Amino acid sequence: MQFCDDCGSMMHADGDEMVCAGCGARVAKDAERAAAFVSTEDQTFDDVIETTEDAADEGKPTVEIECEECGNDLAWYTIKQTGSADEPPTRFFKCTECGHRWRGYS
Repeated sequence: MQFCDDCGSMMHADGDEMVCAGCGARVAKDAERAAAFVSTEDQTFDDVIETTEDAADEGKPTVEIECEECGNDLAWYTIKQTGSADEPPTRFFKCTECGHRWRGYS
């Protein structure tokens, strides 16, 4: 793996050059290092999980909790450790009806 000297982003192979994914800088491949590189051209994205704001929430667990915006009683949730390890995790909710988001602290 090679990183850009200008911005620190990961570089990828493009013919005989390495191209920065962040700033577009190009450098010639180092012949010795090129032998150690592994190409991922055959990689597929079939198992990629959508993480954008508008991504479908299908498959996430649901819980019966009332949405303060629309009164719906079902929401998707995720759990993340937002504090230190000795604190309880935070639950993030998203209403299945209106999409309103809120946090719940244990």
